[in-house]
Amino acid sequence: MKKVIPVHHYYVIKNIFGVADTNIKFIEKEFGVEVLVNKDSIEIDGLGKNFKKACALIEFLIDTYRNENATLEKIKEHVAYFHGNIHAASDIKISLGKKVVHPRTTTQLKYLKAIAHKDIVFAIGPAGTGKTYLSVAMAVNALASGRVQRLILTRPAVEAGESLGYLPGGISEKLYPYLRPLYDALYEMMEFSKVEEYAEKGIIEIAPLAYMRGRTLSHAFIILDEAQNCTTKQLKMFITRLGSGSKMVITADATQTDLPGGQPVGLLETIKILKPIKEVGFIHLTSQDVIRHELVKKIIRAYDAFYKEA
Repeated sequence: MKKVIPVHHYYVIKNIFGVADTNIKFIEKEFGVEVLVNKDSIEIDGLGKNFKKACALIEFLIDTYRNENATLEKIKEHVAYFHGNIHAASDIKISLGKKVVHPRTTTQLKYLKAIAHKDIVFAIGPAGTGKTYLSVAMAVNALASGRVQRLILTRPAVEAGESLGYLPGGISEKLYPYLRPLYDALYEMMEFSKVEEYAEKGIIEIAPLAYMRGRTLSHAFIILDEAQNCTTKQLKMFITRLGSGSKMVITADATQTDLPGGQPVGLLETIKILKPIKEVGFIHLTSQDVIRHELVKKIIRAYDAFYKEA
């Protein structure tokens, strides 16, 4: 079997192959394939499941190492993960009509696998690691495939230095800035008119966390974003809304809480409480998983180093 994977920039091939092709030789040995390089493509020759795994891995590496060099240590980590978990290229793609979303790091792969296999998943990590983006992609895919009947996206409306009462407009206008990131993610996955149509029909609901109280959320894909701004009571209220046929994803950046007056971060206590439950997934993303500008990775690392020294 052969597969040709196009590569638009030759420097990406250099980033992947490593010094004296060390990285690609390791991949060839591990998967029993032959990898040939042309000016604008990589050709893979092999057989069976290992061939499919090698193809999926190299597609993943092309996306991941566009702007940095892959070390042999990282290649070994990726190879180990693909050996154990990935059986076909389709396992690492989220199909959204014409748009296809790929995870870009090993931890993002683990994140998608956790969502696929567990009904409640916590994703904790810094900005830019794809926590919300990937969860919304999985939600839209689940809705399109009929696995759920509706999407519910929510955030706590924490007043980070501003009072809602002083903001202009009615309640919808006051809350919109808090919910805007969820709309932004949806509009990337779906046509604007479709989002509006589904919102009118109640198939998509984007609302503040307080609106979840007293409800049972069945046959739905539910995302709670910015959970670091929740108290323990709020998180308990939210998680216990889970109904039959539903999935829940809770995303958070524990370093960026806006809770007033030094109030304890409910997220940390909730993780401790739920950790013994095997059916609940916990994914911890780091600066290595940032998929925004390369400078964002450096900024996050600088903050981490500063607070460790303090």
